[in-house]
Amino acid sequence: MGKIAFFEDKNFEGRRHECSADAPDLRSYFGRCNSVKVESGCWVLYEHPDYTGYQYILSPGEYPDPQQWMGFNDSIKSCRSIKNVHGESWKIRFYERKGFEGQAAECAEDCASVYEAFKFGEVHSSVVTDGAWVLYERPDYQGRQYFLERGEYRNFTDWGATSAAAGSFRMITEF
Repeated sequence: MGKIAFFEDKNFEGRRHECSADAPDLRSYFGRCNSVKVESGCWVLYEHPDYTGYQYILSPGEYPDPQQWMGFNDSIKSCRSIKNVHGESWKIRFYERKGFEGQAAECAEDCASVYEAFKFGEVHSSVVTDGAWVLYERPDYQGRQYFLERGEYRNFTDWGATSAAAGSFRMITEF
């Protein structure tokens, strides 16, 4: 697995909680999260318990404030360790309609602009055949983040999105 430490205050101050396994509810350990140290592994942090709400994908490193992980607020209430980050290959396929319908595009590398690369205005479904990926709602790896691991996503709601906005994506690898 991996190891991650959460801090209530910025710059790794205040109450600290370490985690080395998936945690569906972190509320009893800290009230707010303003800094994070990822000691090993890659992690997806969630705004709400039970792996719901805004998602933030973090690789090993230090994040002294929420802006460093593109956080919208100081609410982290659950986390999961990401598997499939050490593979030899990554592959993801997007569809312009739900249920794997319409035009499809397959990719095995990072993409800074879904529209420029594939001329897709929206992405409604996806299949991840290899690796783990982070999908961003805007180009250039900006906006809300969505974690996609191996599997089928028949509709954008399956990966936690509220719209079919897909601006960019990248492979999740442990540096």
